[in-house]
Order: sequence, then structure tokens, then C-alpha cells
Amino acid sequence: MLSWKLRGFCVNSEQTPGTVEGTCHSPQRNKHKILLPAQSVTCFLLITMPGVNTSSLTPRYFILSGIPGLEAAHIWISLPFCFMYLIAVTGNCGLIYLISHEEALHRPMYYFLAMLSATDIFGCNTIVPSMLCIFWFNLKEIDFNACLVQMFFIHMLTGMESGVLMLMALDRYVAICYPLRYTTILTNTMITKVGSTVLIRSVLLMAPFAFLIKRLPYCRGNLIHHTYCDHMAVAKLSCGNIKINAIYGLIAAVLIGGFDMFCIFMSYAMIIHAVVKLSSADARHKAFSTCTSHICAIVITYVPAFFNFFTHRFGRTTIPHHIHIIIANLYLLLPPTLNPIVYGVKTKQIREGVIKLFVRQKDV
Repeated sequence: MLSWKLRGFCVNSEQTPGTVEGTCHSPQRNKHKILLPAQSVTCFLLITMPGVNTSSLTPRYFILSGIPGLEAAHIWISLPFCFMYLIAVTGNCGLIYLISHEEALHRPMYYFLAMLSATDIFGCNTIVPSMLCIFWFNLKEIDFNACLVQMFFIHMLTGMESGVLMLMALDRYVAICYPLRYTTILTNTMITKVGSTVLIRSVLLMAPFAFLIKRLPYCRGNLIHHTYCDHMAVAKLSCGNIKINAIYGLIAAVLIGGFDMFCIFMSYAMIIHAVVKLSSADARHKAFSTCTSHICAIVITYVPAFFNFFTHRFGRTTIPHHIHIIIANLYLLLPPTLNPIVYGVKTKQIREGVIKLFVRQKDV
């Protein structure tokens, strides 16, 4: 095995531009002259030499490329994203307004729905405005610290959305399996506590992403081939060891997504067990019908998430990079866009609340 002696590297002006001459010491103490790319050797020296401050290798800003390979079509691609954004913000703001003003909707199920809508609104506003600035005005620069803030909120709100869906599954479990104790178990105080717990969990698990990115040295440029600051997309610009970033990303996904999916699965297993025991077919149908909106929300959220995960892990060579970027954006935009539509169509109380609201405004 060969070992490098860092003091042996030197830049020789007589060599080909862009190369560095080095001395390689073998265990037999034989010396071998070699030529290596200057960029990689310089970077290696800066990282491993003691006393070097890696913060000097931190760029002032990053450049978001948008969707690589489809720059000429950015304007046309922006139109469906802009349309989805408007639907998401309008629909979720409308749901929050309706739940807060209609007394019939002052129930735990709708409080959790308001949490989901608020999460979706913040999530959309974290990525879409900057994305549209890239597509419309070619404003691609983002400050390093602003990139870290965007990264934190994207991952934190994604974890929050998963957590709220889990709470909604537990809400359905209590409503169907313990209907007489529903309002005494899920009091306003309890809803506030579990909602705060999910928020704190997301903050604590996602905050380390920013510190893991900030510690890295960057010597591979500052161009991010994405529409937003994704954790691993930024980490891949580093010439340091990013294994811990990848491992922690997987741990956070398992602790949040894995735990939430397990709770959702167990909740619906117990719901099915309780419903099949009901003697009346109408009662079984009514019990299942209260879950359809939530099941649709789960499918809308987790199917794009799984698709995004598997295409990144197993489709790097077979799927074009611009498809990866489009899927990553749809994964974040589809749930906020479709959730208010699903709940508006599938939930009778929300439909009635919308009708009452329009009739009231018409009378005024």
C-alpha cells in the first residue's frame, strides 16, 4: 500500500498547466514522481493539512441552475408550477379560514387539517417564489446562509407534514374505536401538545443538516443543479467527506418517515379490526367513509416521496437528471395542491361550510 507524504507535493512551473508534481513514498521507501490534477491535490492539501481553516473554502453564494438541460423551456415549465402554487395557497388559506369561522368545524379532525394546511402554505412559500425567480428573471444566486435556511425549512416542513398525517391517523383511530371518549381524549390542550411535539421533533432532527453542510469545505464550484437547496445536492459540491451527511439523512428519514408510516399502518389495522366487527353494513360504510380523505392525503404525500427516493437511489444512470429535478419539485408541490381539493370534495362538512360561506356573502 502506498502512503502520501503531504510535504512532498510542490507546484512546478515547468509542468503542464493544471498539474501538480508529487512524491509518493512506498513501504520500501522508494520514491516515485507522479503528476496529478492540481485542483484535486490542492483541495486534498487544504483539507488534510493541520491548521488550515476550512471556512475559507465556504462560498459566499450558490447558483441554482433550475432544471439542467431544459433552460430554454423554463418559461413554459414555470406555468404549471405557478398554477399549482396559486391553487395550493388559495385552497389551504381557504381551508384555514373556513375551519376558524365555522363552528361546526371546531373539532379535532379539522384542527389537524388546519395544521396540515398551514404546513403546506409554508412549504410552498419556501421553494416556489425562488423557483419562479429562476425561471422568469434568471435570478439564480442565493446567499450561502440563505441556502442553509431554505434547506432547513424544506426538510423541517416535509417532516412536519408526515407527522401531521400520522396525528390525523391517530385521530381517526380514536374517533372510530373510542367514539364516546373522542372529545375527552382529544381536547384542545392535547391537540396543542401533540402538534407541538411533532414540530419540535422536526426542528431537532432537521437542524443538524445545516451544521453538517456548514462544516464542509467547497472546492468543486458553487453551481447547484437544482431549483432549491437540497441537502445532498449542496453536499456533493464539497471535496470533503460527505458520508456522515448521507448517513444522517437516512437516519432522519427513518426516524420521521419510518416511524410515522408505522403509526399510520397500526392505526388503520386497528380501525379495520374494529369496523369489521360492526353488525350493520351502513355503520361500516359510514366509518370507512370518514377515512377516505385521509387515505387520499397519505397516498398523495407518500407515493411521490417514495418515487423520488427510489429514482435518486436506483435510477441515477437510467433516468435523466432533469427528470429527477422535476420529480423532486412535484414531490413537494403535489400534496399542498391536491390536499384542499381532496378534503373539499370528499368531506361533507367542508362542502357544506363552503356553501354556507358563499350564501352568507351573497346575502350581505
